[in-house]
Amino acid sequence: MDGTTVTGTKDVGDFCLSHDNTESYYIKSYVPESCKTEACILGIDEAGRGPVLGPMVYSICYCLKNKEEELKLTGCADSKSLTEVKREVIFDKLCGLKDFVGWDTEVISPTVISNSMLRRQKISLNEISHNAAINLVKRAQESGVKVTDVFVDTVGPAGKYQAKLKDIFPELNITVANKADATYPIVSAASIFAKVTRDICLKVWKCPEFLEGTDINLGSGYPGDPDTKKFLEENIDPVFGFPQVVRFSWATALKILEAKAAPIKWEDDELPSGSKSIKSFFKKPEVKERHQFFRDRNLTNTTEL
Repeated sequence: MDGTTVTGTKDVGDFCLSHDNTESYYIKSYVPESCKTEACILGIDEAGRGPVLGPMVYSICYCLKNKEEELKLTGCADSKSLTEVKREVIFDKLCGLKDFVGWDTEVISPTVISNSMLRRQKISLNEISHNAAINLVKRAQESGVKVTDVFVDTVGPAGKYQAKLKDIFPELNITVANKADATYPIVSAASIFAKVTRDICLKVWKCPEFLEGTDINLGSGYPGDPDTKKFLEENIDPVFGFPQVVRFSWATALKILEAKAAPIKWEDDELPSGSKSIKSFFKKPEVKERHQFFRDRNLTNTTEL
């Protein structure tokens, strides 16, 4: 999963359209040569943490430290404060700064999210988020980017998250803050890459569960969106559940499954009466304490006379 290199929103759309949506994947820019030799700042942000439909997208954007003012001129701001059209315009402007700006994005499949959160040893959404951010920083370093400063929009308590990152990347200056996407332009740029990528993913999403040509309206993917609610209510199979675009681990989806899906009776995990647990074969054998009479006289067992 090294990542496919693209140069703008159209390329992102083409790649998302051709990709297997059950798997996570990376999309990235070319790495500017200047970013390999001069100090760079790097921002991290995500899009799609709360939706019940579609992927969660994590992005980094890195830029030469001495070019941050030029980055600001693109108009990058918190992606939630911009219209969809404005975000796409800024996305392409940022891609145009290829001499000193680069980016990398992980599209985390809803199937991967559900499987992680519903497995026996559960992986929380916070942990999935932290792992994505950490891997993206490592990818930048492995690509040769000379990262010196990292700015992150927090997931969970900012202080605890910052300490975790600092422990992994002790050589970097790391700042984790609430609403970092509205405070630091480099994080705003990362939020643009994340949000635009997620929007495009939903637009071109292929649902193999539907016949080709079927008109599908996913809405925004957020639980409160009427179109998203309608999609969930109308597209549940009593046996197989929802299409793969749905995060089965979300409470919104689970409630509908409980109400409309066929009930399932699981076999008891209890061992049959008289059966031994496999753990019992690995226990140390019990040593029976000898009677005091034998201990007082230092008497031992013998097999030979």
